[in-house]
Amino acid sequence: MTNGRTSPTQQDSGRALVAPGTGNGLVDVFRSRFLLKLLVRKELRIRYRGSVLGLLWTYVKPGVQFIAFYIALGVFLGLEQSPTNRGGLPNYAVYLFSGIILVNFFTESLSTATRSIVNNSGLINKIYLPRELFPVSSVWVSAVHFFPQLFVLVVASLFTGWRPGPLEAVTAVAGFVMIALLATGLGLFFGSVNVYFRDSENLVDLILLIATWVAPVLYSWRMVLDKAGEAWFAVYQLNPITIAVECFHHAFWLPTTAGAEGSPPNLVTVWVPVGLLVSLAILFLGQWTFRRLEGRFAQEL
Repeated sequence: MTNGRTSPTQQDSGRALVAPGTGNGLVDVFRSRFLLKLLVRKELRIRYRGSVLGLLWTYVKPGVQFIAFYIALGVFLGLEQSPTNRGGLPNYAVYLFSGIILVNFFTESLSTATRSIVNNSGLINKIYLPRELFPVSSVWVSAVHFFPQLFVLVVASLFTGWRPGPLEAVTAVAGFVMIALLATGLGLFFGSVNVYFRDSENLVDLILLIATWVAPVLYSWRMVLDKAGEAWFAVYQLNPITIAVECFHHAFWLPTTAGAEGSPPNLVTVWVPVGLLVSLAILFLGQWTFRRLEGRFAQEL
């Protein structure tokens, strides 16, 4: 006889089994915002455990990089405009630093996101939580490092005559969103592939090695147009990193100059939408690849 109640076994037997990798993807990350915050805090604590400077390294690393590039390119190679060098870029320091902090945000995000699944294998093997949390939290940690550098850029721009308008604010936000989407998409892609093929880490290191040079961080877009021609320049512009850096130049550097060569033609009306679409396409590709591969993460790790 039964007392009208169903046992836990009977209840579970009526539930459909769900195959691994068939969750809601990034939607589950949004629903697990509390876990995301915990992971970001954990990563920050681990990264600066035993460090004397702690978060001050956020300023030291880009500062040293900026000084090295500025002296080598701005002073020795003459990219800084001066009374004796009219062929350089005016206010090259702001131009250089605005590109450096954005590319550093991308490189740090992608590097840590690629290794995030492998580095958190202990958690993945013990408990279930949306695995996308790990690459996404890596991007968030990099954003924590990015915004203090952005504050320095804003202060430096204000001292050099920066008076932003609505268009500058929109382009700055668009550049940041573009890089965040691109880093998340590539982080999901390489983070999942890296579980099966550890060569992915070396491939990503190669990509990051040239990331600073494939965008107009150190040089002007006009140099690319003059050397490559309009057809190849259009191909060059398809890189979301290129568009994002030009957005930051348009937002922070261009208002501090008078009579500078300006931004590429149709930056806001054409290239910003193109960059956002390309970044979104890479995000969808990364999410699709991640969901296809995450079913065997625990076994492979």
